[in-house]
Amino acid sequence: MDTAATGLTFRDAIDADVDVLVALIESAYRGEASRAGWTTEADILEGQRTDPEGVLEVIKSPDSRLLTVWREGRPVACCQLEHRGDHAYFGMFAVSPGEQGAGLGKLVLAEAERQARETWAVTEMHMTVISVREDLIAWYERRGYRRTGRMTPFPYGDERFGIPRRDDLRFELLVKELH
Repeated sequence: MDTAATGLTFRDAIDADVDVLVALIESAYRGEASRAGWTTEADILEGQRTDPEGVLEVIKSPDSRLLTVWREGRPVACCQLEHRGDHAYFGMFAVSPGEQGAGLGKLVLAEAERQARETWAVTEMHMTVISVREDLIAWYERRGYRRTGRMTPFPYGDERFGIPRRDDLRFELLVKELH
């Protein structure tokens, strides 16, 4: 997809994109740079959000793709789409902190839903969100996602997912029907 009016280009990630995408994802969630946007997890998690191996795994997986959004030769957003039978999983969503709050995230989410529906004929999109991220969950609810109350534990002790700053973290499943 090319949206000339906004100067954005959507495409699937390739191996050569890994390092810039890791930097984008880290900037949206971790450290001081992430505080420029509203999606930061810096108050609840330290350490890394992802690594080159994790990003490459998404790119290489046959049932997965990493949708990227580019403006003027640099990535400004990305998200993982994974085909899981009758539904798709949405993850690894990142919007550059300087681009947040202007509607780009909403545009990317809508395009991800459209592509999942058209490519895999799925009827639902699933995602997991850290349950204490009430502002983020509310953002998804405004876009049609519903809380299920189904929780899975946070992987405490696995620093690939970050170093928790609190002991009450868990993931909640959010679901949206795709029409």
